[in-house]
Amino acid sequence: MNHISQTAIEAFKADFSGSVMLPDDVQYEETRQIWNAMIDHRPSMIARCSSLDDIVQSLNYVRANDLPFSIRGGGHNIAGNSVCDNGVMIDLSLMKGVLIDQKLHRGYAEPGCTLADFDASAQAYGLATPLGINSTTGVAGLTLGGGFGWLSRKYGMTIDNLLGMDVITADGQQLHTSETENADLFWGLRGGGGNFGIVTRFEYQLHPVGPNVLCGLIVFPFDQAKSVITQFARFTETMPDELNVWMVTRKAPPLPFLPKTVHGKEIVALAICYTGDPAEGEKHIEPLRGFGTAHGEHIGVQPYTDWQQAFDPLLTSGARNYWKSHNFSSLGEGAVDAIIEYAGTLPSSQCEIFIATLGGQTGRAQSEAMAYSSRDANYVLNVHARWETAAEDERCIDWAREFFTRTQPYASDGAYINFLTDDETDRIAFAYGASYERLVELKKKFDPTNLFRVNQNILPA
Repeated sequence: MNHISQTAIEAFKADFSGSVMLPDDVQYEETRQIWNAMIDHRPSMIARCSSLDDIVQSLNYVRANDLPFSIRGGGHNIAGNSVCDNGVMIDLSLMKGVLIDQKLHRGYAEPGCTLADFDASAQAYGLATPLGINSTTGVAGLTLGGGFGWLSRKYGMTIDNLLGMDVITADGQQLHTSETENADLFWGLRGGGGNFGIVTRFEYQLHPVGPNVLCGLIVFPFDQAKSVITQFARFTETMPDELNVWMVTRKAPPLPFLPKTVHGKEIVALAICYTGDPAEGEKHIEPLRGFGTAHGEHIGVQPYTDWQQAFDPLLTSGARNYWKSHNFSSLGEGAVDAIIEYAGTLPSSQCEIFIATLGGQTGRAQSEAMAYSSRDANYVLNVHARWETAAEDERCIDWAREFFTRTQPYASDGAYINFLTDDETDRIAFAYGASYERLVELKKKFDPTNLFRVNQNILPA
């Protein structure tokens, strides 16, 4: 191990209650892998924590030995920041505890929890908080970058539902943060990513949801894309907060409700979730069916936890992924035309362009209330390039970058930090907008030496 004697490694292992993996260990190769197969870093040591004391010991170790390190929660970050080369991966993925306070409607999560872990625990009481749309995503990274999903129009972003966090800062202090305790740090952690410490527990406000919701897909032919996407853009401007509709255009997977002749062909799909009374929801979604002549639809009442996992088969680990993203306050004709142009030249069968609809409650928070400030972002567009082999890298990445450039004139300010890749450090200040200078000052206060730097990094200068 670079710069560290075998004696120091053995001393660390002696006091560590979790497991320590070195490159020669049998499970090392599997454990170092993360969701995005484009990231192939090899840490010198993996410290798989099982307790708060393990986290403290790991952080003390890398600080004392001046080692690079990464922090892994769910390992789902597109930029690959959960694994580093020639340093220590502080792996929190085994710390998956969830506690639900049914009476107070609060949920507490350890940093290794995935959405599936948290959703299952909360839904046992008919409760939920806004999280993402892929159940294998880690709640920690999702939350620290902002977080949004199907419930966000009704209940806000994930960070809008944070009541408190326990965090270990760069100097080893263990602090509780909330609106009344270490409020400046609480402000920065809500959107500032992993720049200020290791969060060891999240406290969320929960809301009555489900356990069943009206949800599903309507799939239209690609030759109707202009009509469907234009109507989608107008419809989503006035729909009720209980309803969320996202748009995705891609090659059709082999969905059982679609004719086999459609499989592998370009399509436009509307993904729908209504969190209120299903009978009322049916009235609200009926106009969507008139956007075109659909290939087919699959809409019905099902458990919220099932809907949260519906897109997992399209987002499995092991593929190569590259994203580019814009915020939009509205979707005009220029943006729609660009989407159609590039959706017609998908470089692989797994590539897609999707538009997540925000608005509603997400836009009612003040932009200065927390580090995430893009409250005018009614839509987040993500061009998701996904493929299998390194030989396809150039073609797929070039397509994503060209599409990003083509749509830039129509985008609004800011960007969603969780969607930035590892080659977009030049967009970090732009992503935070008016919050950036305050984040720099906060970084100076809580991490003046930039100990936490394997992230979308905010420099303390």
